[in-house]
Amino acid sequence: MLIKKKEDSLRKIRDLGSLPQDAFDKYQGLSHRQLMKRLDECNQELKKYSHVNKKALDQFVSFSEQKEKLLGRKSEIDRGKEAIIHLMSHLEQQKYEAIQFTFRQVSKNFSEVFLKLVPGGKATLIMKRGDSPQDSSESASMVDQFVGVGIKVSFSGKAAETREMQQLSGGQKSLVALALIFSIQKCDPAPFYLFDEIDQALDPDHRSSVAEMLKELSSSAQFITTTFRPELLDSADKFYGVVYRNKVSMVRTITRDEAKEFVEDDQVHS
Repeated sequence: MLIKKKEDSLRKIRDLGSLPQDAFDKYQGLSHRQLMKRLDECNQELKKYSHVNKKALDQFVSFSEQKEKLLGRKSEIDRGKEAIIHLMSHLEQQKYEAIQFTFRQVSKNFSEVFLKLVPGGKATLIMKRGDSPQDSSESASMVDQFVGVGIKVSFSGKAAETREMQQLSGGQKSLVALALIFSIQKCDPAPFYLFDEIDQALDPDHRSSVAEMLKELSSSAQFITTTFRPELLDSADKFYGVVYRNKVSMVRTITRDEAKEFVEDDQVHS
């Protein structure tokens, strides 16, 4: 019975929560009567604080530990955030430099290629930037300020005759588009290019210039073109014709003379 009472008392002590360090030594010399009197006094005093959470101290200790853990976690997250922001800024700078470097290369090639296609002509690539206030703010991305690419060309080389793409004729637009493709190809060549009647809207001089450019670039890439004009045939290495027999289309290799004859016949009939 005494052991059971002891266990009950220990359980009650645990339920009370944290006790002062001197709790077990302070009342060691008191008699049972004195202890009961002190206990009764304490119970009377405690009744005045019935609304107080008796486990507040334990909860305070527990919550303080959780707070320390959360503060430590927050510090780790803050350091991770700073590292990510630094990485983003570094990547943004690299992306900005890559765009600028690539644009300068393509712009330089574009001017050179256009000069070959149009002797005496002049062409310029322009990087367009946003005009809105947010594009110029410090918080805006450096790359977001770029909104597109513009083109200004002069077929005579005179500054007074410089025009933008929307002011050009169909043939001139085709030539400028080809010059842009060739300039990009010089920066990052593809294995092969497939062109469908790219010389259709060009005049004979420009068709010859395009044919010479294709011949020059064919050392690093393969160009497959369809045409109904004779200029491209003079620079081609191999010729294919499409014939229609027995309701079936067939592709066969033909000679340069056969290709020219086919083109001439097409021009006569058209």
